[in-house]
Amino acid sequence: MRFELHHTDPASKARAGKLFTDHGEIETPIFMPVGTQGTVKSINQHQLKDDINAPIILGNTYHLFLRPGTEILEEAGGLHKFMSWDRPILTDSGGFQVFSLSDLRKLKKDGVEFRSHLDGSKHFFTPQKVINIQRSIGSDIMMVLDECTPYPCDYDYAKKSKALTSAWALLNKEAFENTNPLYAHKQFLFGIIQGSVYKDLRQQSAEDLIKLDFDGYAIGGLAVGEPAKKMYEITDFTTDVMPPNKPRYLMGVGRPENILEAIERGIDMFDCVMPTRNARNAYLFTTEGILTIKNSSYKNDFTTVDKNCDCFTCRNYSKSYLRHLYNSKELLYFQLATIHNLKFYLNLVRQAREEILKNNFINWKQEIISKVTQKI
Repeated sequence: MRFELHHTDPASKARAGKLFTDHGEIETPIFMPVGTQGTVKSINQHQLKDDINAPIILGNTYHLFLRPGTEILEEAGGLHKFMSWDRPILTDSGGFQVFSLSDLRKLKKDGVEFRSHLDGSKHFFTPQKVINIQRSIGSDIMMVLDECTPYPCDYDYAKKSKALTSAWALLNKEAFENTNPLYAHKQFLFGIIQGSVYKDLRQQSAEDLIKLDFDGYAIGGLAVGEPAKKMYEITDFTTDVMPPNKPRYLMGVGRPENILEAIERGIDMFDCVMPTRNARNAYLFTTEGILTIKNSSYKNDFTTVDKNCDCFTCRNYSKSYLRHLYNSKELLYFQLATIHNLKFYLNLVRQAREEILKNNFINWKQEIISKVTQKI
């Protein structure tokens, strides 16, 4: 995978770069909207492209395998054609969902057996099968099968889990090299560094994966309940042992302040359901803080949600109208709120990139965090 590192902030490890895929270029740092089942909830692909201008989205191997299934995806010509999206897609391997959604699962040396959360049917994911599923999906960036440890997690369990993830990484890489893309574009494979909150395990995991020369590297197993300071500490440590010439992805993160703190520590890529989920639950992120749109204080407030945002929602509608839609349970609310929250996240990482290039990231970060984290 071609990755250009354009600049590193002299006062931190914050990086500005660019990823190249056959479906388009991606400037980093970047936030990837989550489209788990081939759709970002509440909005359509036209809005994702033209108003939010998302250069890449995320899909999920577990969910797409269960529904609609690889047969349908292959018949459609891959997920890009199936969902009418011509920009890059990253797919999670489904490992996290196997461990979080399935009550009945058995870990084995060569994979994991689980029951579908939909109908209870039994399935077995091996590293090879996960690669084959992602070939059927046709995602631009594929993730290896790993085990995501819970928090808290004792050292012995984390050590065994790290070893299993490393063993699976080798099988993933072999399967990737022994198969070919099904559609007319290149696919890339990222390894996932595990080890819970133990630095020696994180270093060992990174070393195991670096030997396999993946196209990029992710940090998994964080944002699973550990204190934010611990997440930052482990992220900071792990990026020091990650290759500087490869993209770095912190999986499942997170709140705006989490993203900015992780950018400072050298992370390039993020995903999280927070902007879409919070939008559906009446929480809107703004450059002045977080507002709860259902509150009575907005009943007669005819100002825009965020005067510093140029999204479709902020250009056309007031807080009063959005409050009315939410309290009336109108479906339009979910669309307008989701557009705004995703645009806020994309604007945040784009501005972070600009500040990195100006050698002003730390000063800007301290100022913006004090604003976006307060409740208004």
